[in-house]
Amino acid sequence: MYARSGSRRQFLLILLVALAARAITFGNPVLHVDEEFYYFVGNAMWHGALPFVDVWDRKPVGLFLLYAVPAALGYPAGIWTYQALALASVVFTALMIARLATRAGFARGATLAAIAYILWLDLLGGQGGQAPVFYNSLMILAAALILRGGRWRGAAAMALVGVALQIKYSVVFEGIFFGLWLLAADYRRAGSVVRTAAYGLGLIALALLPTLAAAAYYAFHGEWQAFLYANFLSIFARKTSDHRESLVNAAQLILIVSPLVAMAWASFRGGRGEHQPARRFVGFWLVAAIIGVALFPPWFDHYALPLLVPACIAAAGFLGAGHGRGKASLAILLVVALGGQILLTALRAGRGTPAQFAALAASVGRGPGCLYVYSGNTMLYVVTGRCTLSRYIVPAHLGRTREVGAIGVDQETEIRRILARHPAVVVMRPPYTGERPQSHAIVEQAMKADYVVADRRPMGSEMISVYRLNR
Repeated sequence: MYARSGSRRQFLLILLVALAARAITFGNPVLHVDEEFYYFVGNAMWHGALPFVDVWDRKPVGLFLLYAVPAALGYPAGIWTYQALALASVVFTALMIARLATRAGFARGATLAAIAYILWLDLLGGQGGQAPVFYNSLMILAAALILRGGRWRGAAAMALVGVALQIKYSVVFEGIFFGLWLLAADYRRAGSVVRTAAYGLGLIALALLPTLAAAAYYAFHGEWQAFLYANFLSIFARKTSDHRESLVNAAQLILIVSPLVAMAWASFRGGRGEHQPARRFVGFWLVAAIIGVALFPPWFDHYALPLLVPACIAAAGFLGAGHGRGKASLAILLVVALGGQILLTALRAGRGTPAQFAALAASVGRGPGCLYVYSGNTMLYVVTGRCTLSRYIVPAHLGRTREVGAIGVDQETEIRRILARHPAVVVMRPPYTGERPQSHAIVEQAMKADYVVADRRPMGSEMISVYRLNR
């Protein structure tokens, strides 16, 4: 009875912390450019659009299916819904962090570790519905099954990894570690190379099944090449980002995660006995997650979200240690909480508020005629209901230098094709870092020749121009 009461109090505390940490984000349709696009694709799928064919991107189709669920409710209810789903995922992941921290022998710091996960999300772009916010819950559930042992639990864990792969492929490194751990455990238990090899093939099949099912669907509909290029080939054709930008991003990322990783490292020092296997598992998991982050420049903040899970589990040992460290742990969490709220407030001011977005959408209007967001908020397509003229909805795909030769079409040719169809409204932000000057010049020239400035609206720190066809 006492344990049940304690679990209830832990759940309520974690829920309240999550609500407080993310309160400023609720209902904001322009929380992050990625989430705007995911929601757009989810909405477009209800109108018959097929990802990679009618709307182009590199993310797995599972992520768009996930967003299609809240998008079915329309705007703005769908915005609140996807953010509620993200909140539920965060709370579940935090609760599982507490459970696995207890299993690793860090019971005293388990709840603090769960809270640390919630708070660090705000520092790394995880305040909304980024892909890792969702798949972290699948991966920690898989980890819990693995630690409980047994062949069938291992199989279920790799099935969860397979679903996570269809949310974002970068989870593959964590999945490889999970599979290797299961194979080593099976060999120690069975002592048979043949049996373990057969088990390994089964695990690989389970992990690849969702991706193979998606590939089979596209192949059956004659779109195998589109699926293959978008999912697996285009990323290797993308240019290396500006080295200075990458280094700055990497430095910021290291600055944010290093205290957590340091606490995790301190927790691993010493310790023997029954908790050692779980601690060893979490340690190797953290290494796999770090490798997954390190291999993918330009190291945007949200790339580090997957490593928060094993890092927080391990950091529970530091956060819950005695000898006067309790006050220090609370001080650390309070500083992170304050820093997170300051950052979210700054991002809201820099990216734009819901009120500013509503005013911009009103300037664009609902039609008639199609819309072309050369640079700006893709959520405008959803809110205005205007048609699109290209499958390249993400402005960066046609506008950024790093995407030259990596999206399946020539950027300039596609921009000219769109403009030749005379979109009724064009939305354009000022030049930005990483933008290809040639792309900007083409659109700017067309605006001077055939369009008039209908409005200029502030969106955070920028003024967004709304152009209307002068015919």
